[in-house]
Amino acid sequence: MLQFTGKIVRNVPGRRLVRPILLAMLFCQLGSGEALCANGGAATGEQSAQWLAALVEGREKLPEGLVGPDGFVMAEEVGDLYRARDFRPLWQTSGGLRPSAQLLVDRLRNAADHGLCGEDYLLVPLEELLTERAVLLRKQKALPPLDAAVLDLFLTQAFFSYATHLVEGQVDPALAHIDWRARRRRIDLVKLLPSAVEGESLGTLLGELIPPHPEYRALMGALARQRLLAARGGWPIIPDGETLRPGDIDPRLPIVRSRLLATGELPQPVSFERNAFGMTTLMAVRQFQERHGLEPDGVIGPRTLKELNFTAEDRVRQIELNLERWRWMPRDLGKRHIRVNIADFSLKVVEDGQTVLEMPVIVGTPYRRTPVFSSQMSYLEFAPTWTVPATILREDKLPAIKKNPAFLTKNHFRVIRRSGQEIDSAELAGINWRAVEPERFPGNLRMDPGPWNPLGRVKFMFPNPYNVYLHDTNERWLFDRALRTFSSGCIRIGQPVELARYLLRDQPQWDEAKLQEALERKSPMQVMIDPIPTHIQYWTTWVAADGSTRFRSDLYLRDLDLEVALADAVANNVRALASPRGKKVIRVSALN
Repeated sequence: MLQFTGKIVRNVPGRRLVRPILLAMLFCQLGSGEALCANGGAATGEQSAQWLAALVEGREKLPEGLVGPDGFVMAEEVGDLYRARDFRPLWQTSGGLRPSAQLLVDRLRNAADHGLCGEDYLLVPLEELLTERAVLLRKQKALPPLDAAVLDLFLTQAFFSYATHLVEGQVDPALAHIDWRARRRRIDLVKLLPSAVEGESLGTLLGELIPPHPEYRALMGALARQRLLAARGGWPIIPDGETLRPGDIDPRLPIVRSRLLATGELPQPVSFERNAFGMTTLMAVRQFQERHGLEPDGVIGPRTLKELNFTAEDRVRQIELNLERWRWMPRDLGKRHIRVNIADFSLKVVEDGQTVLEMPVIVGTPYRRTPVFSSQMSYLEFAPTWTVPATILREDKLPAIKKNPAFLTKNHFRVIRRSGQEIDSAELAGINWRAVEPERFPGNLRMDPGPWNPLGRVKFMFPNPYNVYLHDTNERWLFDRALRTFSSGCIRIGQPVELARYLLRDQPQWDEAKLQEALERKSPMQVMIDPIPTHIQYWTTWVAADGSTRFRSDLYLRDLDLEVALADAVANNVRALASPRGKKVIRVSALN
């Protein structure tokens, strides 16, 4: 996993934080010359509507200095909303600013609670406009019509961007990962916003937009704690050196203990061990390793040292990236569902929010990565055959066959034509395998069921475009490894019999004797089950049941991919001022 600086680049070119109030008062006429300011600059609803129409339709430019020289990007839905209400202000009435306006600005100020940035939602110019309004109110004056219109427009755009990011995330996951499919949430903000603002229920609406998953809320708490650690200076960096083992004497060990003290693995200072690697330090190191998915051997080697030396700011950013991933998740994961965390090499079966079954898994190598998607598991297959995927055929099996055609029979393989007919041994013997290319292989290469089969005794199927599934394995010793990236994309599970028993528990005919009989079959048998949502996901941090924050290495560099996608979105000015539902955006220019 690469270390991140924790710094976020914000797209605020040329933004001035202070703007003289008199500047707004200079724009009291439209291009047509029609006067809109009267009574010392007090705005009427009609005047604000005219200014809103001019801004939305592009007939007027924004005041200079309020945003950057390029203006800002307005979602098309914002224009749709104002046209539907004849450009009447939404956030303001003749009596003043609606309470919903201040509520929204308060939420934007606290956008960091979600790993977001208030500046991405016009917070700076909104604060300027609200300050200007407060100053004028003390003088018993109102905002000039143009400023009132800009304030209304900015509040609406800020809501659309902020709400869209809460509901769908800041970027499309497909832009960050080529093999990541997400069923993102959708909501009609144009329909919901006016009634929420006018009915003073905006707080309720915003609360409903936040991902409802307890894991998201827990990560928000972890983010707050991690930011506090970072603000206090984080923890010391441990110098490089020889591997540290229990019983060693090393001047770095007090630094190690200070590091473990900062994140709670060491509950209190231990001065009596001094430069010695004693039992107290050993137990704290093991706990740290367990929380970070490392072999809990108590030895501080290169991998453990690397994890110890991630900074507090690195961990803040890691949590922010995982919060973004939760915003990609569907609102309802399923009352009962299966959840695989690729980065943690783990599977959980969840019922009513409680984990009822948990087991280790083996996932794809970094070269043959397990994809991210959600589907419905619909059937089991006992005594499965294994049809060799095209990539494995090309890179592994065909070279072995060319070297020795007896590889086929020796390893229980059959060649099956596309029609489903098996090619007999006599015909196979007559094939010049050295001349066979992968794309002209005479059929599908299929392995018979048996103890040699890499799918083991049972596989668990859920339709998906990647041909990925869960299955047993004949290489069970690999589950003893801490880093389990050994498959070609499918997911090998540590307790296949327990999972099969759980999935068949509602079918009375499937008693223990029938299950054992199925596991010992010599030919394939499919068994349908009640569909169960299955989520193959990638979380590099989460909050465990004991309240501790767990971190995992970014084994597929997906955190890095997401970081790059977010940076690109900022550079292209599409994240800070997003258009909901992917509709086009309109650039509103600043005054030249």
